[in-house]
Amino acid sequence: MEENNNISVGLDIGTTKIVAMIGRKNEYGKMEILGIGKAKSLGVHRGVVNNITQTTQSIQQAVQEAEAASGMKINEVTVGIAGQHIRSLQHSDYITRENSEVVIDEDDIDRLINQVHKLVMLPGEEIIHVLPQEYKVDGQAEIKEPIGMYGGRLEANFHVVVGQVSSIRNIGRCVKSAGLELEGITLEPLASANAVLSEDEKDAGVALIDIGGGTTDLAIFRDGIIRHTAVIPFGGNVITEDIKEGCSIIEKQAELLKIKFGSAWPGENKDNEIVSIPGLRGREPKEITLKNLSKIIHARVVEIIEQVYVEIKNYGHEEQKKKLIAGIVLTGGGSQLKHLKQLVEYITGMDTRIGYPNEHLAGNSDDEVTSPLFATAVGLVMDGLKRQDKKRAESAAEAALEANEELEENEQEQTIEQPRKERKTFLDKLTERVKDFLDNAE
Repeated sequence: MEENNNISVGLDIGTTKIVAMIGRKNEYGKMEILGIGKAKSLGVHRGVVNNITQTTQSIQQAVQEAEAASGMKINEVTVGIAGQHIRSLQHSDYITRENSEVVIDEDDIDRLINQVHKLVMLPGEEIIHVLPQEYKVDGQAEIKEPIGMYGGRLEANFHVVVGQVSSIRNIGRCVKSAGLELEGITLEPLASANAVLSEDEKDAGVALIDIGGGTTDLAIFRDGIIRHTAVIPFGGNVITEDIKEGCSIIEKQAELLKIKFGSAWPGENKDNEIVSIPGLRGREPKEITLKNLSKIIHARVVEIIEQVYVEIKNYGHEEQKKKLIAGIVLTGGGSQLKHLKQLVEYITGMDTRIGYPNEHLAGNSDDEVTSPLFATAVGLVMDGLKRQDKKRAESAAEAALEANEELEENEQEQTIEQPRKERKTFLDKLTERVKDFLDNAE
């Protein structure tokens, strides 16, 4: 794949499906999708890989389909991570600057962020994201952007996202076994949020609920900053399971029933609305009333939404509803369930809309791409493009430094060299650590 093509590939390893999506920025800065590949996800349970071989095969299938659709070769991917092992915490930290006569620059912020990465986690856990919230400079609070300011003490509140080392490595192993390079790792609710939320919503305060097959992800924003993330280990699959058990039918039929006739609101259906399902191998067909079907769905959806609502209320306090002015945005495959929006509004009392990932897509995008199903994949492609822009900017800065170094003497070479080595963001380091681990494990 040519580097100068500004192409990025998002790989969404979900519980029900694996999506590979190729995208690039057009001349207006919007994203064009060049190809999508989809495969049934085998070997992933509740967002966590539990069968390396099956997951690898599903990844290969999705990637081949995306390659065929776009006529391009995929080498590197940005992968999403979710699952019930993800947790988040708040943390404050500070650095003292040697020279307060010099303005704060990106190196200071990197130094502060790298310091947070030295936090001691529980055994077997690893930090995935360190997201600065507000900064303080010499005690002056609520600073969003400290670069360019003078000050001796730089502190910040951080939102730290933590995951299990083994789960992260297993995803890395699957990607490598599928013959791909890991370009980066991103938390899935963050990817979905980038794809479907507008800046205004993030400023006003909004809760994004991404209902997937195995997990329901939550990301809360206020004042344009991520405030809380959580992964709830239930999704659309448990609804299908309930239908299967409640109606004594096979999973394939239960999934079809849910998609075609399912509703989250039981009052909707009349008692005489009946669906007939063919029996297995010469057995009698089964008759199921739609009222009964939506009762089963309703019970489980209420449980999922109530768990998410507890998380929304836990973040902060009861007055939270007032603070999240933009309310709730639902996305992911599960958000396509009929009357879900009304049920969420009823349970939470918050304004709700369905989020389509068209916020940053080029106007001529295919309808299929803008389905809530692909929110995470679109967000991962965006993340990959952002990472590439950053790399390009850094290599340009390095080239300029090298040109400078040739003119400088040996001593100064070292002082310039030092900050350049530190420039890697922690996510890049995490990705490298996963790569090193995989290389050494060969």
